[in-house]
Amino acid sequence: MTAAPGGPAPTVGQPAPDFELVNQFGEPVRLSGLRGRIVVLVFFPFAFSGICTGELCEIRDNLALFEDTDAAVLGISVDSKFAQRAYGEKEGFTFDLLADFWPHGAVAEQYGVFDPDSGMAKRGTFIIDADGIVRYVVVNPRGQARDFTEYRTALAGLAGN
Repeated sequence: MTAAPGGPAPTVGQPAPDFELVNQFGEPVRLSGLRGRIVVLVFFPFAFSGICTGELCEIRDNLALFEDTDAAVLGISVDSKFAQRAYGEKEGFTFDLLADFWPHGAVAEQYGVFDPDSGMAKRGTFIIDADGIVRYVVVNPRGQARDFTEYRTALAGLAGN
């Protein structure tokens, strides 16, 4: 891990902190292993919760938007890989769901989106370009869904480069 725990969220133009987490199938996924592709990190509080499900289902239903720019979508929460797998199967998610389970919320801390009072990740999205540089950041308050049209705008800007 390259960023200090509990640090501020990386800002646009900064290198994205590297990390490795397991996906819902127990397979390791390392951010730096995805260099050469756009990566969309979608931190969400908990699997099976209402707003989170709505947001991730919107991504699922519009996955072509991400695939058209060769973007990898990585959903990240503090849930275990077992919960992530059950959630992914129930909702038909074909993108990776990463378990930031142990150390609890360590990657969310690196990205400045861990809420220690509730033990969950905030709704943070980081779009990282093919060189590993953060190009888009949004962190929404608890209970407020992200605006999906912002993904479209941010990805369109990167696809043109």
